[in-house]
Amino acid sequence: MRAWLVVHRFGIPVTERWVTLYDEVPLEVQIDAAPARTVPVLLCDDGTCVTDSLAIAEELASRHPERALWPRDPSLRAMARSLAAEMHSGFSALRAECPMCLRTGYADVPVAESVAADLDRLATIWADALARSGGPWLAGDYSIADAFYAPVAARIAGYDLAVTEIARAYVDRHLADPAFRDWREMGLTRGGDLHDSAYARPHRRVPWPEGR
Repeated sequence: MRAWLVVHRFGIPVTERWVTLYDEVPLEVQIDAAPARTVPVLLCDDGTCVTDSLAIAEELASRHPERALWPRDPSLRAMARSLAAEMHSGFSALRAECPMCLRTGYADVPVAESVAADLDRLATIWADALARSGGPWLAGDYSIADAFYAPVAARIAGYDLAVTEIARAYVDRHLADPAFRDWREMGLTRGGDLHDSAYARPHRRVPWPEGR
């Protein structure tokens, strides 16, 4: 999702090739781009193969400086990079307990202390970033940092997790974003029973909170 949002939010032309997770055919065979073994993968026209979403985002920013994937302001750029890196390496409890699903919502979800700590941290860094940049996105205009927090926003919305008003407004901004909506629409038409086989959780299901 993160790499897809980057290329589509910034109008970078790409040819998409979809592979199937949890398939009998291993990903490295489906991708056929050594040494890639995970998704996403960026295959450039010059033969360069880039794996890992943060590496892909950085490579795209380097190849397309005119599109300002990172903020042009040095201070905001440093902040956005820090935010993206923290998301990339952190919030493991939230990510483990609430795998992203855009097909259904959940209600009455128990929140472990570790997940609550992740939510508190998100509220802190989002509020700080929005105050420093003036919004509406973390670093002012939409940047790589926002693409990286889109799956986190989907988790907060989909599991109806309690957050501060500032954090909820930022989550709602993602849910209303056209690129985010396009990704969710693709998810509704792809994947088949993948949710029930790999991502389902034993909580009460409710409709996805679209437009909330």
